Amino acid sequence: MVFKKMLQALGVGGPSVDTVLTNPNTYPGGFLEGHVHVVGGDHAVDIEYVAVALTTRVEVESGDSEYQSNQEFHRQRLTGSFKLEPGVRHDVPFRFEVPWQTPITEVYGQHLHGMTMGLATELEVARAVDKSDLDTVAVHPLPAQERILNALLQIGFRFSKADVEQGRVYGVEQHLPFYQEIEFYPPPQYASGINQLELTFLPTPQKLQVVLELDKRGGVFTEGHDAFGSFDVDYATADQVDWVSRLDQWLRQSASRRGLFF
Repeated sequence: MVFKKMLQALGVGGPSVDTVLTNPNTYPGGFLEGHVHVVGGDHAVDIEYVAVALTTRVEVESGDSEYQSNQEFHRQRLTGSFKLEPGVRHDVPFRFEVPWQTPITEVYGQHLHGMTMGLATELEVARAVDKSDLDTVAVHPLPAQERILNALLQIGFRFSKADVEQGRVYGVEQHLPFYQEIEFYPPPQYASGINQLELTFLPTPQKLQVVLELDKRGGVFTEGHDAFGSFDVDYATADQVDWVSRLDQWLRQSASRRGLFF
């Protein structure tokens, strides 16, 4: 009897949890829908709650070192406490709102190299080991984000990689403790002045905030440095703007003001 209680405390023979998403594809400001299936084990347990949460991998700087951390950034509790009898199945439907500033993971049907995103399900069992499940989620860009990305590709920029960095971006409205950077290799006409372009999207319900960082190519007697710039995109009129011309002009003016010539 004592051994059986020890096994129960370790979660042996306990309930199982499985989350099934109706559609794993979403977008910033969108939602995810599905069901959490909880099945009782070989003994009755007290469930304290069932919750789901978005998680992503974040680059964290600490002193002179840098490391990666899987971080939860938005959680929703789906149930209160209830008793789960042996073998009984308990289905929990949910509709989960995706934060507006959730990093994107897919562009034109291709996964962004370096990005991870998942919906974690947590089953909190009283006096026992937590049960969890993780489902991969694909976050696609908003139409306004697609227009900016498409314009950069038409200018000649090429995707390098993407990551999520701990910290805050100065001068913009930021809701999460991290931000995404999408890195591009420059086209030939820019290559003499910059090593790469880093793009950050910070959408809100009212507008799309775009932050660009130019990584300057250092010379023999000068050190490379970064140049920042930002602008807002109105969702209602984004499709009326020639973004190729606008971005090319903005990049050249911004670079020229900071001593980058190409």
